Amino acid sequence: MTLAVLFTRSDQTGPVPPVGDVPPVDRLCAQLTHAGARQVLVTAAPAELAELAERSDEPILICADDLVAHAAVLRHLATSPVGPTVALVLTDPPAAGQTVLREERGQVVAAGVGDARVDAATGTFGGAIRVGVDDLPILAAAARSAAASSGSGSVPDRIFAALVGTDATVFSHRVRLLVAHRATDAVGVAAATSAVASVDEDKAELRLSVKEKDDFFSTYFVSTWSPYVTKFCARIGLGPTGVTAFSVLFAVAAAALFGLGGRSAAVLGAVLLYLGFVLDCVDGQLARYTRHFSPWGGWLDTMADRAKEYAVYAGLAVGVDRAGLGNGWTLAIAALTLQTARHMTDTWYGALHDEAARRPQPAPAAGGGLGNRLSQASNRVQADTGSVSYWLKRTIVFPIGERWALIALTVALFNPLVSLVAVLVWGGLAAAYTLALRTLRARSMRVSVLARVDTTLYRDDGPVARWLGAAGRRLLPRWAGPLPLAVIAVAASVTLLACGLAGVGDTGLRVAVIVTGLVAVLAAGLPSGRSHAGALDWLVPAALRAAEYLFVIAVDVATGIPGPVTFALLFVLALHHYDLTARLEKRSAAPELRPYGLGWDGRLLLLVAVVLAGVAAAGEATLAGYLFVILTLGAVSGWMLPAAPARPSTGGALGVDGRAVVVTAEERKRWP
Repeated sequence: MTLAVLFTRSDQTGPVPPVGDVPPVDRLCAQLTHAGARQVLVTAAPAELAELAERSDEPILICADDLVAHAAVLRHLATSPVGPTVALVLTDPPAAGQTVLREERGQVVAAGVGDARVDAATGTFGGAIRVGVDDLPILAAAARSAAASSGSGSVPDRIFAALVGTDATVFSHRVRLLVAHRATDAVGVAAATSAVASVDEDKAELRLSVKEKDDFFSTYFVSTWSPYVTKFCARIGLGPTGVTAFSVLFAVAAAALFGLGGRSAAVLGAVLLYLGFVLDCVDGQLARYTRHFSPWGGWLDTMADRAKEYAVYAGLAVGVDRAGLGNGWTLAIAALTLQTARHMTDTWYGALHDEAARRPQPAPAAGGGLGNRLSQASNRVQADTGSVSYWLKRTIVFPIGERWALIALTVALFNPLVSLVAVLVWGGLAAAYTLALRTLRARSMRVSVLARVDTTLYRDDGPVARWLGAAGRRLLPRWAGPLPLAVIAVAASVTLLACGLAGVGDTGLRVAVIVTGLVAVLAAGLPSGRSHAGALDWLVPAALRAAEYLFVIAVDVATGIPGPVTFALLFVLALHHYDLTARLEKRSAAPELRPYGLGWDGRLLLLVAVVLAGVAAAGEATLAGYLFVILTLGAVSGWMLPAAPARPSTGGALGVDGRAVVVTAEERKRWP
């Protein structure tokens, strides 16, 4: 639930004119109730907000009484899945006393009221902001600062400007297709009201359910008709999780048909794969249309996307083997490893950009530097929406829609072998392209991201790596940072794999090679206790994933473990690591069962132990099953079960019809 605070202008320049016979307070109270507020505090005093923020365990939605907008605008703000703190941003020119602001990557990074200067301003504050529970102490301090100041600007504007100047991360929510304006006189109110009435709210919301900037295949071959499916699902009461389940069923059926073989099965599988991707888009569109967001739903969507894709790889591998076209499992394992490592770099590079947006930008190098010039060129291409260069840039990185389209077309027109090879070739080229450009751009940013998070968690370190890290703080030279040793670990795994493919010597020699490779890989644990503050340390998690997966593959090649067993273990490992990145993106706590995952170091030691014991295949299959159980239990306890409230509720009764109670400042003084 959400609490709402509606600030009036009675102590400033006079009340806002009504819309017809409806006073602005009544209109906005009704809209705030529609947005999900269970209680609305009407006040002109920021001290009232400070007191409420100090006691509340619910998000607080703050609104100025000069906002004239569709009710859906406030509902979208209150239910926005980003955050926890999100502000309404308008493109209107600022009126006297309103706040101008600057955004970077969807975050408000600077704000100023009245004459306060904001360089390169991108918008104005829309008079409404939702503040999440984690930021309520900062909100209380900002409200008290606004109460103590006598500067220009309305109370919400002063509070917003003070909030932006703190450690709170304020995301921006821009109005698209719907209408929102701030108006303080009769002419402005009449014009804004007319603009609101001219737009069909439901049609606009349905169009808003489609991502504003999507990839080429999704934009032109899915989103042109998927909103009709979204509307139908909403009408019959099917929720986003149900759509995700149907999407998984379609993808699994497609994978089974690819494995079955035959032209008819391949074509039918391609059609089901396309429809599964349509449903994959619809579940997000339905969540945005119905405003049904939850951490569980977001986690499930992330995990289902990867599970579906890798299940399709497995189906293609079976199809290659059944058709006698070669070793399909080798190609499927390579595709899974490549795609997982790529996704790890995607996650951390995005986090790096978010961190850079929150910090003052360093002065560019002399001449601009190659990284800076690449950044500027990329920004120009991204701004040229719809151009050939824009679509080429979005397509060359091989996003999920293009991957599924490529698989569907190649398997229907050719065979599963061509599909897997095509995925590997395009995926490899995309990985090389993005890695090269991102490395150059990251060096020019001179910003660290891993230094601000739980490095041990996102490295997926186990007890051995942590012990090595404690020793490494004393023993390692300064050059031996996290990234160089992670790269050495990757090189060791690659060397071990090459030895396995070459069929090195007898059993004793193979064991010696494996143990030597293990020692080299474990060296990556030595810098785990050091600060990961280097400009390129965002690559460390991806490098550790690559080192672990390649080590597993190398050991399996050397010992002759069947491809399906190797794929199953890597499949579960990939889901485990996607769970960690999902927690980063959803700002969730570490999994309670984290120690039972053993860490990348513990898993490799266990793998070598079962090899030495002569039960490699059975041991690896058991490890895969064990990790899957841990992942499932962690999902239930960490995502599905609701968390207990951190502190008592502020109280306040609901009306008998379930609508929000409107509370004035005088009534608020009598609250317990």
